[in-house]
Amino acid sequence: MENNNKNHIPLRVEIDDQSGFCFGVVRAINKAENEIEATGCVYSLGDIVHNDLEVERLSQKGMETINHNDLEKMEKGTIFFRAHGEPPESYLQIKKKGLKLIDATCPVVLKLQKKVKAAWEEMKKKDGQIAIYGKIGHAEVKGLSGQTNHEAIVLEKEEDVRLIDPARPVVLFSQTTKSPEVFKNIAEALKKRALDKVEVRIHDTICRQVSNRVPHLQEFAKQHEVVIFVGGAKSSNARALYRACLAVNSQTHFISSPDDLQPLWFASRPESTGVCGATSTPAWLMEAVAEEIKKL
Repeated sequence: MENNNKNHIPLRVEIDDQSGFCFGVVRAINKAENEIEATGCVYSLGDIVHNDLEVERLSQKGMETINHNDLEKMEKGTIFFRAHGEPPESYLQIKKKGLKLIDATCPVVLKLQKKVKAAWEEMKKKDGQIAIYGKIGHAEVKGLSGQTNHEAIVLEKEEDVRLIDPARPVVLFSQTTKSPEVFKNIAEALKKRALDKVEVRIHDTICRQVSNRVPHLQEFAKQHEVVIFVGGAKSSNARALYRACLAVNSQTHFISSPDDLQPLWFASRPESTGVCGATSTPAWLMEAVAEEIKKL
């Protein structure tokens, strides 16, 4: 009888109050929604956020996602730059075409772009190098590399420091959403690799609003029997934060929508379930997941 009664008690679910969109994403989405409300349509150059359900929500309102090939063919319309930022050639292309631009590049990323450009101009005079710790092909990294005429060397892991010439000066930056621990290892490896008296300058440009989520999420994950991490399949930030939760709670599960929930995860009727997400996860989606869990 006790088991039957327990099965009828709704599962207790807590949503992490620090999960969800970071400042830069909130700002970008607000700008997009304001433009859609004013004109009915806006063209986002790439997914506004790495979450398919949020992209779908905005597309239903009037946002159309385009790529750089589509931009080549456009003759009118309002182009939207997302929080990740764009390289200088994208700005030139829009100016040349006479298209309206809404630039929602995150202020943190814009500041970093300026730093990278200044360092590149300085290093050119010294026959130096610019290195960026980041994911090859990531929108933010493309924007940063563009500040160096795409001459920057992108390092995805510590072993990639072999790509750096040890006899030439080097300045290291980071994609804003990467791991501080890996960045520190890369920085140390660069210093060891450099020849004696060769300049190695390190700039830790990781956004702490993002990186500080790791210790917080791990504490959150420890407090619950089951953890449901909600993130977009395309989001590298989501995968990294999910792995951080999984490291401290083996009953952590990654989903992208409420439809991905598996009743088997809750068969033991856990005392508490935590729902959390990435910087690209909308609050409404985490709320929908929590409501679905309560129905199980």
